[in-house]
This record gives sequence, C-alpha cells and structure tokens, in this order.
Amino acid sequence: MALADLRKLVRDVPGYPKPGIVFKDLTPLWADAAAFKEMTERLVEPFRKAGVQTVAAVESRGLILGSAMAYLLEAGLAPVRKAGKLPWNTVKASYKLEYGSATAELHADAFPEGTRVLLVDDLLATGGTAAASLELIQTLKGKVVGAAFLVELTFLKGAQRLKPFGVTPFSLLQYDAE
Repeated sequence: MALADLRKLVRDVPGYPKPGIVFKDLTPLWADAAAFKEMTERLVEPFRKAGVQTVAAVESRGLILGSAMAYLLEAGLAPVRKAGKLPWNTVKASYKLEYGSATAELHADAFPEGTRVLLVDDLLATGGTAAASLELIQTLKGKVVGAAFLVELTFLKGAQRLKPFGVTPFSLLQYDAE
C-alpha cells in the first residue's frame, strides 16, 4: 500500500474543533485493517535497529499508535498523560497552547535511567506537547532515540521545538498547508 493510499484515508474536518481549523481525522485510516498494519509497520521501520526499550506514547491518540509500535518493537509502553490522569507519583512538564497552557505527566518510575525511549504521537503541530514529553523523558534520564508521528503539519513548524532536544522527528504523512 502506497503512502498516497494512506493519505486518502485521512479525513479533513473543516471548522473542528473551532472555526479556521481543519482537523485531520485519522479514524478512517485506523478503521481499515490493511492500512493500519501498513501505517504501523512504516512508523516502526526507522527505529527497528535503534534498540528501543520503551515507547513513550502521548495521550490520547498517540497511545493507539504507541501500543501497536511497542508490540512490534518488543518494547515497553509508558503513557504520557494529561495532568491528574496517572495514579502514581509523576514528573510534570507544562507547555503553552495557542489558547492557554497544559501539563503533561509521566510516572516517575516509567522506565529506569538510561532506557532507550521512542516518543510517539499521532500528530506534530506546534510541537508543544512533544517538547514537554521529551522534557519528561529527559527528567527521568531516558535516552531519546527518536520521535515518530503519523502526521506532521509542517507549516506550523513544530519540528523546530524539538531541536533543543537533539531530535529530528520522523513523520509518515506531511501536510504543508491546512
């Protein structure tokens, strides 16, 4: 299955969640079993030889991808969640959104120091969530081996926010404009 076939399954939803936004609905892509398998295999491929020990998957849609990728990489899974959603001791990182701020959390014992961690989320937009997640991984002294995204909205320049962490994101599908 070609990337163009996967791209055709991403549905644009204009005006969601607010006017002026074109939401990339990934559920039709995930609903197609062959496309889901192809997408997951393609996302994992650049990291097969990276020695990934833990996949840090960002809530909520990143957990869908991260779970499948962790399985294929034979790695553990560490959920990065919104503040107050994890039931144990956590580390926190706050970040700005275009409409306010948010806080991401990771269990303080999500992985041992020195663990090789791959960050996974469904979409890279402005990079705030990804940068906060990378900060959490580094706080726990994990070794970031990469960051993978199904979709990257390149016109929002989120990749720039990952540079201070020494990360060049891998994205399967890029969109240069809304």
